[in-house]
Amino acid sequence: MARPEQVLLLEPQHELKFRGPFTDVVTTTLKLANPTDRNVCFKVKTTAPRRYCVRPNSGVIDAGTSINVSVMLQPFDYDPNEKSKHKFMVQSLIAPPDMTDMEGVWKEAKPEELMDSKLRCVFEMPLENEKTHEIDSNKMMSSSLLKSESSTLSMKSVVSSLDDGEVKRIMEECKRLQMEVQRLREENKQIRQEDDGLRMRKSPVMAAQQSSSSSVTVKEEGLSIRVIALIILFFVIGVIVGKLLL
Repeated sequence: MARPEQVLLLEPQHELKFRGPFTDVVTTTLKLANPTDRNVCFKVKTTAPRRYCVRPNSGVIDAGTSINVSVMLQPFDYDPNEKSKHKFMVQSLIAPPDMTDMEGVWKEAKPEELMDSKLRCVFEMPLENEKTHEIDSNKMMSSSLLKSESSTLSMKSVVSSLDDGEVKRIMEECKRLQMEVQRLREENKQIRQEDDGLRMRKSPVMAAQQSSSSSVTVKEEGLSIRVIALIILFFVIGVIVGKLLL
């Protein structure tokens, strides 16, 4: 009995392309879409499991949804004369309504229930003009990164130098100046209050001084009159005594 047609839609459909250089991990994406109204279980298998890392390599795609599978090719020595024989297979089956154990579903699945799609791996290296363009772009990016890093480093050096003592000193100086300004404001306020108090005290003091001076003048005038009266009295007594003696 022929296997049923694959219900999942694969993108890409037939080839997984990996673009070099292959001195580092190269990742490509496989999109699996489920256009049906039922959940679908899937598995991703490869003929070279040691050369690839697949995440996720199995799972369930809900009805009407899709999932992206990352296929990571491990670094290797690329030989352009050697054709890749690596292949991938996407295996799927309709998930039962009451599924609780996905591994059990795979083990109990019948061959006629399994659906699969196969893809071959293609390794590509950038062309020479693309390499030159990439090198130039990399140089431009590197120069811009170096400039940004140098500016960042200069800013960091300034900040670090400030952090070592300047910032603390500046903050202390600002605090000191703020305290000095506050102190001057308080002194100015106090001086104004004292000036107002002195003005209020000045009028009664001046009045008291004027009254005291007038009283002293009156006292001095009274004393002078008394002295003159005594002199006149002594003169009259002297005249009377002189007449009696004669």
